[in-house]
Amino acid sequence: MDYVEYSSKEIEAFHKQIADNIKKIRKEKGITQLDLALTIGHKSMSTIGKIEAGLEEKHYNIEHLYKIAKALDVEVCAFFK
Repeated sequence: MDYVEYSSKEIEAFHKQIADNIKKIRKEKGITQLDLALTIGHKSMSTIGKIEAGLEEKHYNIEHLYKIAKALDVEVCAFFK
């Protein structure tokens, strides 16, 4: 399997897209940050809140994305559209 190297700008844009899609899905479903926090745990939620507020780097790991997807009742691929 070949790996592609991305520039820091490309990575930043990718993580912004994920954060924006999570925020959009949350709003569409009427799910507050508190709802999400109660479902996936405070540590994960505080990270999402900081990311959405632009206070933290937008770096998600796949395990984190699966927890968020489960809490939002969507497939992980929804974050990449």
